[in-house]
Amino acid sequence: MRLAAIDIGTNSIHMIVVNVMADLSFEVIDQEKAMVRLGAGGLDGRMLTTEAMTAGLQALSKFRRLAESHGVEKILATATSAVREARNGGDFLRRIVSTTGISARVISGIEEARLIHLAAMYGVDVGSARAVVIDIGGGSVEITYGSATSIQLAQSFKLGAIRLTERFVRTDPLSRRDEQKLVKHIEGEIRKHCSAIARAGFDRVIGTSGTILSIGVVATAEARGTPPAEIRNLRVPSKQIRGVRKRMVNMELSERLDVAGLDPRRADLVVAGAVLLDTILSNLGASDITLCDLALREGIILDYIRSHKGQIAQADRIPDIRRRSMLALAERCNYQASHARQVVRLALAIFDQTRTVHGLTDHAREWLEFAATMHDIGTLISYPRHHLHSYYLIKNGDLRGFDPEEIEIVALIARYHRRGAPKKSHEEYAGLSPSNRRAIRVLAAILRVAESLDRSHAQTISGIEVRDRDADVQLIVQTSDDAELEIWATERHLEPFAEVLGKPIRLEVGAPPAKPVKRARTTRARAPSPA
Repeated sequence: MRLAAIDIGTNSIHMIVVNVMADLSFEVIDQEKAMVRLGAGGLDGRMLTTEAMTAGLQALSKFRRLAESHGVEKILATATSAVREARNGGDFLRRIVSTTGISARVISGIEEARLIHLAAMYGVDVGSARAVVIDIGGGSVEITYGSATSIQLAQSFKLGAIRLTERFVRTDPLSRRDEQKLVKHIEGEIRKHCSAIARAGFDRVIGTSGTILSIGVVATAEARGTPPAEIRNLRVPSKQIRGVRKRMVNMELSERLDVAGLDPRRADLVVAGAVLLDTILSNLGASDITLCDLALREGIILDYIRSHKGQIAQADRIPDIRRRSMLALAERCNYQASHARQVVRLALAIFDQTRTVHGLTDHAREWLEFAATMHDIGTLISYPRHHLHSYYLIKNGDLRGFDPEEIEIVALIARYHRRGAPKKSHEEYAGLSPSNRRAIRVLAAILRVAESLDRSHAQTISGIEVRDRDADVQLIVQTSDDAELEIWATERHLEPFAEVLGKPIRLEVGAPPAKPVKRARTTRARAPSPA
């Protein structure tokens, strides 16, 4: 199974595309990011700017195309503090859906902290140790405390790099007075939480996010003389972090742009970020910090995997995303699997034996299989008019791998498996092409017969044979038990199929192979009139 996770952050929008393994681990097969500064000017209840939203929508549109090129089954997207706090955050989310088709959910600071902790514990092997996880974003900082299996303390603070830069970094280099104000503000927010963690005791501090990774790379480059080739699980002494802080505070922007290991796009935010990280480490009394390049987006993936183990296991058994998505919807609607399988078997047998008459393709055969599987899911709502409820559920069931017209076709085939026949007065049906309307008429007629042949839901029909003769079509069914109800129901639903074939249908019931042959019972469906 392939998934994509998008983190719509205050500073950057990140996406990873992963392949989920059978053991519920995952490998990243592609990733992308765009630093759109969505939160610039949009924090503390202000409005997201038009420029930032436009840049965000452009990035998300590209991400959507990239994810689809990898054949992902689901795009999981979350938005954090910038969207959470902005007055027009809801409008932006609606624009994301209408422009890109991506449905993003806003998560709370505590939920963000939980997902980040989950990712850090996946990326860094802490064993049974107790760990602190720090993530510095553009709008907030998350600090959690716990083990690989649980979180004891979690808090999100409105102390992100963009937020602090806009509020406190008024000069370049940063003045001593503003630095003191910045430290005082940070400590006023985090002191109580960090003190509680320090008293509880911890074995390791882990840092995630672009700001912390950038500072760690700069610190290591300064100590070694060259940037590190690998940052995952790299331990950086707290005193080196303090050294970076002092350098950044005393540099002008033009000088920071040339610092080895520092992403130039973070040069204006690194001052507040370095002061923030150093102050947190100091309040914790931490001797070093371990860098982890897994963060919120990986946490989103891990959380989805943990809550969808059944679907992921099914993905290994059923590689076809369309078929798997269809079965998932049917299962959510508590379908009767044995009845559905019997109807599918009979419907496909009829389809295959009448190909020379209807001339439909294997693609249409799939539509019939899908509609036959889901034809009764509307009983979840109520049995009366369940064919209409089935149509609604299929249309709105989040089927993946289908284009919208295919979903419409499958839903209509299921709708017409009983009662009314397709009519041009039905808006959805009339809006399709003539070839697709014909396919629906043929497939719905076949489905009616197949469904009738399991009217008792007892699977008494063991075989079916269609013989095209000069004057009529002979439909011979083999039974394994009493099939009186099936014969009665089928007699009532042969006419639409007879119209498709252009001949009357002669229904004959054969005896079970192990029993003496009984006299065949027959019935006829009227052939269509010349008109």
